[in-house]
Amino acid sequence: MKLPPGVVPPFEVYLNGVRQQEGADFQRRGDELLFDRPLAKEGRLGLWRWFLGAWGIGTYRTNDVVDVSYQAGGRPVVAHALDIVAPPGATGGAAGDQQG
Repeated sequence: MKLPPGVVPPFEVYLNGVRQQEGADFQRRGDELLFDRPLAKEGRLGLWRWFLGAWGIGTYRTNDVVDVSYQAGGRPVVAHALDIVAPPGATGGAAGDQQG
């Protein structure tokens, strides 16, 4: 996944609200973050899942959220829910499974 424009070290990365450590949990390559595990983004809510939800029956899928906290112009900024995209050359996995 791409970092927002203007992000320079130091910055903090959170996956589902949990702080991640560069080198242990993700790698930075230029303006991209590469995680050591596949990330998944929940797709649109289909008719069947909407119908079940209307009756109070919950259906849940994995929905990873990546946030980046950094400084811009001397002020703290949080980029919330960065777009999860598959890295070049990635194959396989479910439609929603992507690593970024």
